[in-house]
Amino acid sequence: MNLDLKNKRALVCGSTQGIGKAVAIELAAMGANVTLVARNEEALKKTKAELNTDKGQQHSYLAVDFNSPDELKKLIQHYVQRQGTVNILVNNTGGPPAGPIHSAKTEEFLSAFSNHLICNHILAQACIEGMKNAGYGRIINIISTSVKQPLQGLGVSNTIRAAVANWAKTLSGEIAMYGITVNNVLPGATNTVRLNNIIENKSSHTGAATEDIKKEMLHEIPAARFAEAAEIANAVAFLASPAASYINGINLPVDGGRTGCL
Repeated sequence: MNLDLKNKRALVCGSTQGIGKAVAIELAAMGANVTLVARNEEALKKTKAELNTDKGQQHSYLAVDFNSPDELKKLIQHYVQRQGTVNILVNNTGGPPAGPIHSAKTEEFLSAFSNHLICNHILAQACIEGMKNAGYGRIINIISTSVKQPLQGLGVSNTIRAAVANWAKTLSGEIAMYGITVNNVLPGATNTVRLNNIIENKSSHTGAATEDIKKEMLHEIPAARFAEAAEIANAVAFLASPAASYINGINLPVDGGRTGCL
């Protein structure tokens, strides 16, 4: 099985913590030249120093705030002109704040739509031409199992994640003939800052102890534990590899069996 990413360039968003950082580390271990993307330049520098360079890779970073899509567009266009082909694009953005959908403000939907779908689209458009010319492209979106089964208390996230999933499925059918695949990885409950925030938010709204909320969540997972970020990264890394060349347009749950539908 060919899992070698030597001489491949990967752009990984949200890559200074959690799942995004774990993905960057794994892709670098497989030989890719990784460009980290996040807001905090100091965190980017620190993460870049942790990436594997045993195969002669040269890693870099882009500091940009996804709340400014126009700035992102200028930056990624300049980056592609300067650096050349991006073979692997990993779209990964922190989820919208938790809360029921009936009380969500309209601006929450607009902000999340811009941060997730619009920014994903900007990055994909900038990278696709180079992927076509190289005959190798992987666009992988890290979203949520909510695209298969909406999650309680995550109204805005459920809505926007579904939009991203359908955008990705549509795109996958349009560019597959160029050797480019587009897939979605759907993490379940993963041991990250995001999960802790969800648990604490639920605790503050319900008055339930955080440990009781964790037990309730774990009861829904056949594997009886939360995922580690590296386990999600393994799925992303496989989809990024040459071995996954005929996997296209799928939603891949990585959730310990929690999702109740096929």
